[in-house]
Amino acid sequence: MSDRTLPDEFEDINEAVSEEWVSETTPYERVRHVIAHTYESVSVDAIADDARTSPKTARKHLNALANEGFVVTATGEHGGTTYGRSPESLVVEQAADILEQVSTDELTTRIAEMRDQLSSYQSEYSVDSPEELAVEQTNQALSESASAQRDIDAETIQEWQTLRRNLAFANAALSIANAQRFVDGDRHLTDGSVPA
Repeated sequence: MSDRTLPDEFEDINEAVSEEWVSETTPYERVRHVIAHTYESVSVDAIADDARTSPKTARKHLNALANEGFVVTATGEHGGTTYGRSPESLVVEQAADILEQVSTDELTTRIAEMRDQLSSYQSEYSVDSPEELAVEQTNQALSESASAQRDIDAETIQEWQTLRRNLAFANAALSIANAQRFVDGDRHLTDGSVPA
């Protein structure tokens, strides 16, 4: 068996890919890409390093992205500014992905099904949320009548939380689709054409 790929060659490959990324993209694109995949606030130096640019350039682009609502800023533990992906931009991105995959009619049907499932969970367990169910289960386990407690597994609580999250994203997608119809209708009215 031949040892054709040595550890040094892997470093060369990584460096070559990095150099290609730098040559084919702008600093703004690289900073946006890095922050799009950053889910905790980090320093400008960390983003600049990952984006293969200077901290000054990274800060300029991060501030522009913050003005657009794509990035949120916070004060780090040592007083410096940290940057992270805004929750709103994640919701919009997820909603856009949903709208690419599902028609609004199908989305409306799925939303109704998810609402029915949420109502079923609430009726079956006599609580409004999976968090309340977890608290109730913990309280029952601690009480003297633990032998009479319902056996509720963690999987049910997780499924309920996931369903609730998916419903929120689906509602956001439907809201965006409806808003786009209004924008398109307004556009037709201002350019003199008749809306469909």
